[in-house]
Amino acid sequence: MIVLAYLPPFAVIPLLVEKDDADLQWHAKHGIVLMTAEMLLLLALVVVALVFGLMTAGIGCALLALVPIPFLVFLVMHIVAVVKAFGGKRLIIPVVSEYADKF
Repeated sequence: MIVLAYLPPFAVIPLLVEKDDADLQWHAKHGIVLMTAEMLLLLALVVVALVFGLMTAGIGCALLALVPIPFLVFLVMHIVAVVKAFGGKRLIIPVVSEYADKF
């Protein structure tokens, strides 16, 4: 279930199924907020790239070439979070953790 908490499409499953496990609930909430942040950042980057692409194709193409960088950063965050969760620890991400703790 810990792995599901950090897999983007399946992060809701541990939140709904394991309501008695506070630690798993924490990881599921952080996985959902991390997934949402990832989607919003990548969407914003693509929209900015498309807007600049309409003005000048060179800048738009350069910005679209940068899309894999935040994707890889988020992928590494998901992997580190899962590894730390297996060790019984928590990965604290400054903005994501503060927002997820409000739930």
